[in-house]
Amino acid sequence: MKRLLIVDDQQGIRLLLNEVLKKEGYITYLAANGVEALRYAEEEEIDCVLLDMKIPGMDGIEILKHLKEKWPKTPVFMMTAYGELDVVQEALELGAIRYFTKPFDIFEVRDEVNKTLKGQTNRQ
Repeated sequence: MKRLLIVDDQQGIRLLLNEVLKKEGYITYLAANGVEALRYAEEEEIDCVLLDMKIPGMDGIEILKHLKEKWPKTPVFMMTAYGELDVVQEALELGAIRYFTKPFDIFEVRDEVNKTLKGQTNRQ
């Protein structure tokens, strides 16, 4: 089973994504901050990351840099409630494959995760 890491400081977002993606058959890990996110990334074989941009402490860009440094081929989707196009552009340049603006369509997120992980065989 594919393993997803959901990183968002808002518990409601984490729980919503968790519920929908578990129904798709994924194993999910929930992190409220960058320290938790990087710990899960080290301890588990994560196949995909859903990452909020605005997190207190270590922000999404910093977390993305750490993830891409160690696991450059792991797909990362960014989520943002802000229309900061320069930050979104930076995330895409750093290797994020897509971003979703909150409030997002949960089924669009689910479909994009499914499409991305379909056929993926291992973490690289």
